[in-house]
Amino acid sequence: MADPTRVDDWWRHAVLYQIYPRSFFDANGDGVGDLAGIVRKLDHVASLGVDVVWLSPFFPSPMRDFGYDIADHCAVHPLFGTLADFDALIARAQVLGLKVIVDLVPSHTSDQHPWFIESRTGCNNPKADWYVWADPKPDGTPPNNWLSIFGGSAWQWDSGRRQYYLHNFLVAQPDLNVHNPAVVEALLAIARFWLDRGVAGFRIDALNFLTHDPALRDNPPRGPGDPPASGIHPSNPYGMQVHRFDRSQPATLPVLERFRAVLERYPGSLSVAEVADDTPATAASYVAEGRLHMAYSFDLLGDQATAGQIRHVVETTRAHFGDGWPCWALSNHDCVRVVSRWSGTPPGMTPPPGFARLAMALLLTLPGTPCLYQGEELGLPEADIPFEQRQDPYGLAFWPAFRGRDGCRTPMPWHSAVVNLGFSTGTPWLPVPPLHAAHAVDRQEQNRDSQLAFTRALIAFRRTEPALHSVACRFRAEPEPVLAYERGPVDGPVLLCVFNLSPEPQLWDSRGGGFVAIGLPGLVGPAADGSLALPGYGVAIGWLHQPAEAR
Repeated sequence: MADPTRVDDWWRHAVLYQIYPRSFFDANGDGVGDLAGIVRKLDHVASLGVDVVWLSPFFPSPMRDFGYDIADHCAVHPLFGTLADFDALIARAQVLGLKVIVDLVPSHTSDQHPWFIESRTGCNNPKADWYVWADPKPDGTPPNNWLSIFGGSAWQWDSGRRQYYLHNFLVAQPDLNVHNPAVVEALLAIARFWLDRGVAGFRIDALNFLTHDPALRDNPPRGPGDPPASGIHPSNPYGMQVHRFDRSQPATLPVLERFRAVLERYPGSLSVAEVADDTPATAASYVAEGRLHMAYSFDLLGDQATAGQIRHVVETTRAHFGDGWPCWALSNHDCVRVVSRWSGTPPGMTPPPGFARLAMALLLTLPGTPCLYQGEELGLPEADIPFEQRQDPYGLAFWPAFRGRDGCRTPMPWHSAVVNLGFSTGTPWLPVPPLHAAHAVDRQEQNRDSQLAFTRALIAFRRTEPALHSVACRFRAEPEPVLAYERGPVDGPVLLCVFNLSPEPQLWDSRGGGFVAIGLPGLVGPAADGSLALPGYGVAIGWLHQPAEAR
């Protein structure tokens, strides 16, 4: 295991914070968040004690998928500002001691990207093979049975080339042909452009979609013995296939090694992979020696989480990763916010008291690097957006069984008594839910027992506690709904974390371990007999006088 105290390994004990620029803060009153707005609110992010800001896409785009359909990788969309605004953001982050990483989207572009516009003009132009093109079957149907996550076939007919092109997401998001060395060189050039501009690295979007099976073999149907589809709503037929040939291909690995070689020329840089696969083996292969720094999957972004499920995910991930490093996220811009999702609270309703604290405590004590999503420090619940105000193409395609991603993308609430909760003086691109007024930053700043105060205190504790900087984690065999694990080396101070994942109180016996609570507001301390009376969704974190193996 690499030494977590090495300067180059700073990311092993860092905390990441995701900003979704459209919804963070609008500085010019047009209803859309922007880079200047991020600069104005960056003090709030720094006050949390986090180390890294991850910016979701702000590049020129037709916005069919709100920025993940990129038309120019090396510029800023006018909605968000200019390259000068980006430079100002980097400069302000440096003053505040924050590193900035940006989204790298290497698997696809917008159909308005100059590369694709040229590629689709014919089979003989210089970029003809920069995207995945294939001839139809003799009957005119697509080359195989691959499906798009956003619905329907993953193949779209182009009447000009008289071929199909591959799109794993929207029709407007054609897939790059990363088997082509020229495409790899172009992607590495994009990375160098932003690294030269001062970014600390990249969160790499949909990484396991980077390469495909060149033989274009059909995917098999998902059978009873196959793992369930990760991150796919049951209403989506995409989950009915085992995605053996359209993603997670071995050809991705040498590309990652090329990418890591670029990063090595920028000391202290960071790479975080998003891996939407059904097995942790894929993510593990991406963080092997000489590839990426860390990876996160969708395993903790599902609809429910029992104590047994969480333990299984963490232990299975560690078993596959070996010396590789996991990144954990419980919420992001693609899924229902965790306080609503895991508690079973419908969008637009208030989750149970204490649940936001439990989720934050879990995220910040798991073995690996945590990534917070904007608003998680406020305990924001999922918003209920009426159909006529929804924007997400994914949600619109599968409505009403799947409500889409708009409910987690609503604007940040900054001021409880100001129009649009202080996000914008104009009409916000998504409605600001009144439910979020009670969670606004200004209101929580005045409350020493707020979710915001708890998040800051626990991040500060994590920063100074070596037991939380390693991947040492030993789960205790506890019956549902209690989750308990020990952090730290067996021959040193051991930190015990205990969670009640139910709304019903639980009495937990520390079995003579000498539990001493760390003393943060809202956490449970022991009774005189050493037991812990955990209220519904209660959390206890404390020291053991002796490690488990010594008892």
